[in-house]
Amino acid sequence: MHGGLTGTGRSTPDRANLQAAFTAVTVLAALGLFASGCATGGTGARDEGPAHADSVAGAAATPTPSPAQTTRVDAVKLVKDDPQVSAEVKRELKPCVADEYPVDVSYGELTGGPSDDVVVNVLTCGDAVGVGSYVYREQDGRYENVFQAEEPPVYAEIDRGDLVVTKQVYEKGDPVSSPSGENVITYRWAAGRFTEEYRTHNDYSNAVGSGASPSK
Repeated sequence: MHGGLTGTGRSTPDRANLQAAFTAVTVLAALGLFASGCATGGTGARDEGPAHADSVAGAAATPTPSPAQTTRVDAVKLVKDDPQVSAEVKRELKPCVADEYPVDVSYGELTGGPSDDVVVNVLTCGDAVGVGSYVYREQDGRYENVFQAEEPPVYAEIDRGDLVVTKQVYEKGDPVSSPSGENVITYRWAAGRFTEEYRTHNDYSNAVGSGASPSK
């Protein structure tokens, strides 16, 4: 009986010591795993975070250029410096209000050059009548005049790769605001110049019953 009690007394501290040792090992292992996880996770987060931020910042700093990106030009200076533009048009090219000039500018592909072509319409300040239309093509870093029409009222625009010039027609007694009709002429770039493809005439006085009359 005594031996049994003595044996029981010895076994209890042994189990307590073993449990304590096991607990200590478990805690140390857990601490080691936690430290390792923190080190790995922390480094991973630090590596991933700045890398992501750098990539976003890099993307914002260096945007991918668009192939259709257009270089804007000073249309007023372009026309004023052009020796082919008439003195009459240059006299009309003056600010209407403050530094606002009466010009309409459009960009698009007409001649197949390295950059978009520039179409400039010069208007009058009072009634916005077109007094000159011009097409400029980039060549060796400079813009060259490759088309002009200076018979007012005239207006040029780009339509699906073609140059379309509208010339209003006045009969005797027509006010400036009410022309009798218009001639619409379509030009296409070929062999280094614009050639007329076809033209139509629209009669404003009989717009419902009249049809376009194409001619070469």
